[in-house]
Amino acid sequence: MTNPPLIEQISERVERLLVRHEELHRTNALLTQQVQALTHERDNLKSRLMAARARVDALIERLPTSAQTPEPDAHGHDPEHPAP
Repeated sequence: MTNPPLIEQISERVERLLVRHEELHRTNALLTQQVQALTHERDNLKSRLMAARARVDALIERLPTSAQTPEPDAHGHDPEHPAP
């Protein structure tokens, strides 16, 4: 068995490299699309989180302050919720 000439070996190697390059290029394009989709999803979730935080903060603001809540009696019992 004889080895193929050097030029053929180089040509085959270049062909394999070109195929690999095309595969990597397609993979890179798909990964770029995924990154864009995930970035959009992340931004959407961050926006929803900020809106939820704003709603929670608004609800907290509506809660009565500690000065308005009934104080426990001298024995630590809550007059609105007597022990059974």
